[in-house]
Amino acid sequence: MASPQGKLDPGLVRFGTASFSSKDWVGPFYPDGTRPAEFLTYYAKHFDTVEVDATYYAVPDAKVVDGWVAKTPDTFRFAAKFPRTIVHAGGGPMPDADVLLTEATYPERDDFLDVMSRLGDRLGVLLLQFPYFSRNAFATEGDFLERLDEFLTDLPADFQYAVEIRNRAWISPDFAHLCRSHDATMVLVDQGRMPHGDEVEEKFDVVTSDLAYVRLLGDRKEIEAITQQWDVEVIDRRERLQRWANFLVRSVRRGVPTVVYVNNHYAGHAPTTTRRLQEMFDASLQKNAD
Repeated sequence: MASPQGKLDPGLVRFGTASFSSKDWVGPFYPDGTRPAEFLTYYAKHFDTVEVDATYYAVPDAKVVDGWVAKTPDTFRFAAKFPRTIVHAGGGPMPDADVLLTEATYPERDDFLDVMSRLGDRLGVLLLQFPYFSRNAFATEGDFLERLDEFLTDLPADFQYAVEIRNRAWISPDFAHLCRSHDATMVLVDQGRMPHGDEVEEKFDVVTSDLAYVRLLGDRKEIEAITQQWDVEVIDRRERLQRWANFLVRSVRRGVPTVVYVNNHYAGHAPTTTRRLQEMFDASLQKNAD
């Protein structure tokens, strides 16, 4: 937190990428010849956190999680997504609202929490990443929030949770209040038609727990029309990144620890964009400290 003398602590913000396993990063980020088994060890020398994407598709084997521990220092932090079977539950692209977040998902929930607990102090936040819901899934925001409320109520209290929704109209004081009532973090996501964090911040308090969580995802359809390679930035995001840097400075002023994760689909090469944002944040923080 800010010191009594008003000094701002840049260490309150952790910067990382969404996943570390892209083979396209060999050359521009990982040294030539780096094998996939060596990716995380190298990654952890340059960033102090990562958001694990693989857990969305399946609960990882205990040996895999133990390997993550072995390849990172004890100061490193992992965020991980809840499995798709819990937050989506549909066999195809459409979510199954009759199943997601219901008690039918609790056995897999428990398996997921059990294996993630093997990370010990390296475990950061567990992310509930929801898809966009049509009215066929949930007729209203209230219907979804009621289901979410029940699920969060039943979660063990000894983990940190974050919630991301993709329905723009549902980014509301009611959603924030529900997250706050469970000490869960409301995720701010820069993706497609979703509002920028500073737009949300103007309407209501976006801090719902003792941690803020920012995800820079971009527009998948837009960027995949430009490239299928993730080795260089192909979209100029500097204006939006500066806005995020300013947002992060405000978080630091409030003494709120924050994690930020950048996806390849945001600009084309997540490590470069992450470093760029970190440099912008450092410069903005210095400017505010002067």
